[in-house]
Amino acid sequence: MAEGKTLTERLDALYEFDRAPVTESKLHGPAKFMGLYAGEHVAGTEFIIGPLFVTHGVTATDMFLGLFLGNLLAVLSWAFVCAPIAVNTRLNMYWQARKIAGPGVTFVYNIVNALMFCFLAGSMISVAATAIGLPFGMQMPTLQDMYPNSVQWVVVVFLVGSVVTVLAILGFEKISEFGQIAAPWMFLVFVAAAIAVLPMLGVHSLGDFWTAANEKIWTGVPISGQSKFTIWHVMFFAWFANLAMHLGMADMSILRYAKKWQYGFFSAFGMYLGHYIAWLASGILCAAALGNIAPGPIAYLGAGVAGAICVVIAGWTTSNPTIYRAGLALQTVTPDWSRWKVTLAVGVITTIAAMFPALMMKLLDFVALYGLLLMPMGAVIFADFWLLPRLGLQRNFAEAKRLLFSWPAGLAWLVTLALAFDIPLQIYFKSLPGWFIAVIVFIIATYVEQNIWQKQQAPKLKKRPKSVEIIAWSFIALSIIRLTAFLVIFVYNHTYLSRSLYFIIGITVLLFQIILGVLLLLGQNWSRIVLLWLMPISLAFVLFTSNIKIIAIPDIIWTIIFADYFTRSAAVTYFKSRN
Repeated sequence: MAEGKTLTERLDALYEFDRAPVTESKLHGPAKFMGLYAGEHVAGTEFIIGPLFVTHGVTATDMFLGLFLGNLLAVLSWAFVCAPIAVNTRLNMYWQARKIAGPGVTFVYNIVNALMFCFLAGSMISVAATAIGLPFGMQMPTLQDMYPNSVQWVVVVFLVGSVVTVLAILGFEKISEFGQIAAPWMFLVFVAAAIAVLPMLGVHSLGDFWTAANEKIWTGVPISGQSKFTIWHVMFFAWFANLAMHLGMADMSILRYAKKWQYGFFSAFGMYLGHYIAWLASGILCAAALGNIAPGPIAYLGAGVAGAICVVIAGWTTSNPTIYRAGLALQTVTPDWSRWKVTLAVGVITTIAAMFPALMMKLLDFVALYGLLLMPMGAVIFADFWLLPRLGLQRNFAEAKRLLFSWPAGLAWLVTLALAFDIPLQIYFKSLPGWFIAVIVFIIATYVEQNIWQKQQAPKLKKRPKSVEIIAWSFIALSIIRLTAFLVIFVYNHTYLSRSLYFIIGITVLLFQIILGVLLLLGQNWSRIVLLWLMPISLAFVLFTSNIKIIAIPDIIWTIIFADYFTRSAAVTYFKSRN
């Protein structure tokens, strides 16, 4: 019977739990995830990212230490943020987001999500194409190339994209199997190629390495036209290179197949084999190639034909799961299409994108941008799953009330991006404060939304004192104004502290105060007590660190009003009765 099925019917049978939880019988053990993460992150993009750190003038110490810390933070994000939610829901990220945000918001979000993954996968196909074009003497793209530079380039990219799309259509198990087989060999080629070119850099013994690392590889001097990177750039880029996957929750699509949430720690196989050793190895290859950053040629320089083949397979192992995720994202937008048709459409878009070398050559900036764009919905999923129940609010509100559009989720996404792009930091650093902004905006908006629904459904319920509501909302509004004023002070550097210390302390305190303001609305007595202590401390911080003292006048007035009202017996009685 199966033999009589058409190709279309067989492809339709490749069910990937697009809209339902993964069943117990389909869960996988540790080996699948070790292989998948190693295969995806010991990959073609590593041949680009490592050299770009060299061109941006990172020092050897900053490179080694920054990568260690940043990759550790990434592993912890997978293990403690993404994996527990994936294992609890057994849903892909896109369907879980639909339960929270409604089909209206997720329709727009998933299109953006899919396009970003298409562009990312396109850069990986470009990487593979630089190796396949070697035997044909194909002209390689350079840092300045924005558009296809030859007909050969277009043809090679098309062929690579076709193969990658077919593999992505085959689904999760085939992707993980491919990664398991390829990862150990690819890692060895990375290491062997780097070791092979060390004599070209003057390294003839282990004792020579650190000197060469500082003087010839990670010299601390950027090439002309490139900005200078520090340990902070390295650490935050390593942490947020896969922001969309962990804090952005896209890897719920992968980790929903895990038997235990602890499998999130297996991301370390990708981070430390790929985003640590492979980035170091490709940086060494770039230095030996005198600054050439085209992956195919530099791999061939270190490992010959094996290096070129490694670039091809590395591009495939990364682009396959990326196209798979993009297909799942569009699946919620095109519910009448089978998954293989959606993935085929995604593969076509990805292959067209791969023909533009700018995606590969500007990979650091693009990776930071796509992570920032997709991160807010991950923060919304985190807040909905972990925080809303603890605040007495309902999970999956859009699904429960059959809402077409969840304005709290949409507002969190848009406000986060608007504020994040306005924060006077380089794009590599914007996502961290952005994630907290998304959580805060979503919680506040959700509280308002659900409170309105409660009033509509039960108008006779006992209400909180109007004075508490007015002061709590006023406090939240003032805290947001103070946050804006703080950013202005930061931009113009009117502070006696170092900019980084001032920013970290100020942002932390102000965001915490906004959260406490929301908890006041929910009648949490401990938030009242904490604020009675925190507000004078915050006021003192402004007075002693800023040389614009006038900005503290509203704080002084408000601190006195707040302390007076929330220590009155009526307020104390109300809050204690709620706990």
